[in-house]
Amino acid sequence: MASLSRPVLGRRSTRILRGSIGAGAFFILAELVTRAELVNPTYLPPASSVLGTTASIIVDDGFLDGVRGTLTAWAIGMAIAIVIAVPLGVILGSSWRSFLAATTAIEFLRPIPSVALIPLAILLIGRGLEMRVVLIAYASLWPILFNTIYGIRDVDPLAKETARAFGFSRTAILRKVSLRWALPFIYTGVRISAAIALILAISTELIAGGGPGIGTWMLEHSETGVPRELLFAAIVVAGLIGLLINSAMGIGERRFFSWHQRVRGSA
Repeated sequence: MASLSRPVLGRRSTRILRGSIGAGAFFILAELVTRAELVNPTYLPPASSVLGTTASIIVDDGFLDGVRGTLTAWAIGMAIAIVIAVPLGVILGSSWRSFLAATTAIEFLRPIPSVALIPLAILLIGRGLEMRVVLIAYASLWPILFNTIYGIRDVDPLAKETARAFGFSRTAILRKVSLRWALPFIYTGVRISAAIALILAISTELIAGGGPGIGTWMLEHSETGVPRELLFAAIVVAGLIGLLINSAMGIGERRFFSWHQRVRGSA
């Protein structure tokens, strides 16, 4: 076990080291470009100045309220998307008739950008948390839905036939065989949707406001002639939040679904 864990830890350390080197190189390049005035510092402040401003706003109560507002809308929207998409994906993945009946509606709704629905959402729901949550849930639903459908369809028919031969009911096969196999696919869909939800939460706040949020904070400060370092610092914080969410979900995937990669690799 120890011999197996060492290569894994080594690969993780290598990824972290390479990521740190890449981030450091990007920081140095951005700093040099600004200091050499290849780009007007009015539009692109020095990277060191942005990082200093980032350190100051992450302890600012007003900005932290915005972070909490964005994460609240993100979490509620994601929860609603999961509750809707997973059962629907299980139904559509298990039944071709249901899938064919829903295909037209799905293909009509899926290409509609969530941002394009903001005026309609404001008209029907108003500005506020509810409007942001609805749009986040709508955008986040699709990756989870399609990954669930794919996961249910990817189940080995032999495994289902074996369970049926042992007397398992259709419901038991769905719960103990199909859903277990589909869970890694569903988790991947949730991981993809988590990034989409964060992007949409901040975009909606930037365009329509709708309560405390990082985007709302940026919108308010962009209208007051504040130093641009503040806006770039907010962008950095948003990126760090996205990185933390993705990293946490990546750790969860390796922890809970490592068996899936081994099974597929041996197939």
